[in-house]
Amino acid sequence: MPRSSRAQAETHRREVLDAASALVRRDGVDGVTVPEVMAAAGLTHGGFYRHFRSKEDLVAQACSAACAEKERERADLLEAGPDERAARRAFLERYLSTAHRDTPAQGCGIAALAGDVARTDPDSPLRAAYLEGMRQMIDDLGRLNPTASEDNRDTLVEIAVMAGAVMLARAAAGDDLSEQILTAARDFLVTDCPCARRHRDVTVREYLGRV
Repeated sequence: MPRSSRAQAETHRREVLDAASALVRRDGVDGVTVPEVMAAAGLTHGGFYRHFRSKEDLVAQACSAACAEKERERADLLEAGPDERAARRAFLERYLSTAHRDTPAQGCGIAALAGDVARTDPDSPLRAAYLEGMRQMIDDLGRLNPTASEDNRDTLVEIAVMAGAVMLARAAAGDDLSEQILTAARDFLVTDCPCARRHRDVTVREYLGRV
């Protein structure tokens, strides 16, 4: 294949992957069809199998792409900020925002695809991609928190609060409870109030002592 044709094929593959990554985060795996993805990418359905083996293959790669997108975001925040704490705060505030709640297509794949992954087979490509993305998120947030425990337990609690808050806030969208959930999670994880921070740390330690 000529170099120009290979470059065009890779461009088309990236366009399909970007479209799929957005659509599966917005509509879920079962809510997306291959023709819909190809149309969103501006390509014909017939070209799909030149780039992906199956919808299952596409969805798994779309999950990886969604997680990689947030990995780059965390790296950019770390590079732009004065230190790890500032980058962590910026990431958490952005994550636990109404903007993130309202734009799942550009949001975190860990929160958006949790339900889909929970219903897949244990050995599915989607589950493998999702778990790899989750492990990367754990590593990244651990690096952004100098006081994180070496066994990652407090980082896991942090991710559970973040992702759980976004999922619940989306489920409650349109009701005052939605913003209350996001605010409560931000206050729990991000607040600078010394009293609240001490309460948060004690609460997390008490929780970790019980599990």
